[in-house]
Amino acid sequence: MLLQIRKKPPPVSDGLRAMLDQVTEPAILIARDHEIVAANRAYRDKYGEVGRSCYTASRDFDSPCDENGEPCPLRATLESGRRQRVFHIQHGATGPRYVDVEVEPILDDRGQVTYFLERIHEIHETRGHEGELVGRSTAFLRALGLLQRAAPSDVAVLLLGESGTGKELAARSLHLMSARRQRPFMPVECSGLPETLFESELFGYEQGAFTGANKAKRGLVDAAAGGTLFLDEIGDVPLPAQVKLLRLLESGTFRKVGGTEPHRADFRLVCATHRDLAAMVRDGSFRQDLYYRINAFPVVLPPLRERRGDIPVLCRRFLAGKHPGKRLTREALARLEAHDFPGNVRELKNVVDRMALLADGVDLGVEHLPPELSARGGERPATLPPSAGAFSVVDVLPLAQLETAYLRWAEGRAADRVSLARALGVSERTLYRKLDDARRAG
Repeated sequence: MLLQIRKKPPPVSDGLRAMLDQVTEPAILIARDHEIVAANRAYRDKYGEVGRSCYTASRDFDSPCDENGEPCPLRATLESGRRQRVFHIQHGATGPRYVDVEVEPILDDRGQVTYFLERIHEIHETRGHEGELVGRSTAFLRALGLLQRAAPSDVAVLLLGESGTGKELAARSLHLMSARRQRPFMPVECSGLPETLFESELFGYEQGAFTGANKAKRGLVDAAAGGTLFLDEIGDVPLPAQVKLLRLLESGTFRKVGGTEPHRADFRLVCATHRDLAAMVRDGSFRQDLYYRINAFPVVLPPLRERRGDIPVLCRRFLAGKHPGKRLTREALARLEAHDFPGNVRELKNVVDRMALLADGVDLGVEHLPPELSARGGERPATLPPSAGAFSVVDVLPLAQLETAYLRWAEGRAADRVSLARALGVSERTLYRKLDDARRAG
């Protein structure tokens, strides 16, 4: 359904302004040409006065977001005829901010669009007690947007990703964004727990339940009451224990080890694994019925090699938190960006911490890198894609093919498309067109 838009919107009425001021979060009215024509007090207090286009105010673009390779909620609203939500980063005076943008059409009595009402919900709950989810890449924002979507409900979330991608941080962020944020967040490390210990840790036990049970113990399911139960590395739960976990999820009740009285469970379940659970179901090492229970809302956390453009942002955050005043040299940062980081964000953090401890001054250089990163032999070229290192005349590629390969490589390294366009010396619209051509080229 494509909504009809009035060619020229009427003046903003007192009724519309009153409606806008009743919205508690920052909200604006947008005309068909993307100009912000009115804003409520919450928006003006937080972001300033109106008079600019929405894409200039939020993203510093010189044309609509969908012409720059980013989702445009206004365009999505026009095409669907319904309210639309988009999750992305906006740029402000205090730096980038994660926002959940919701746009709905304002219709006149003839069913034509006069304005668009945009509500802006800024996301602050990405910080845990051990760190913060940080990034600007498309893959990272896609994952964060899914967490934001799932947070208000009690749907079971399954976090998928390699070791070190920040699955526990994501689980804590999900908890902090939920209505259960005032209740406990209870993590359970499933890896290495035998069946009997898993059961007693999860459900607790009664006094005398087994040798050494001198007094009753409360289980983690009970301790998580009203909050979030996070089962990390769920793929390592033994098959017999999977049966008991499935019974808990299906019945909403549990019994302590050695007990007969059923207890009511009240928690939101979040699981995480680096394993391929679907493959484990096929080979019989993970129960299919349990898999369907925990896989209601899967969220994939991308490895660091797929979001290299986030490496400078992550490094600055690590240094600012524990080593203020220190900075990476350009060459050292280039070596970090060229590394694949099999240990992902956790490995990067350890490398940066090590460099900061080895450096006597403020500059962290190549000499402070670990041996596997300091050797030039393993360094990826700074100006060519990894597949275009040294070559002979026989290996020379057509220019269009080389440009396509280079654009794919450069896109993976850039923090966002705005900065990539500036680095390449082209307009954002030209970059978007070239990237679109590169995708079509396969």
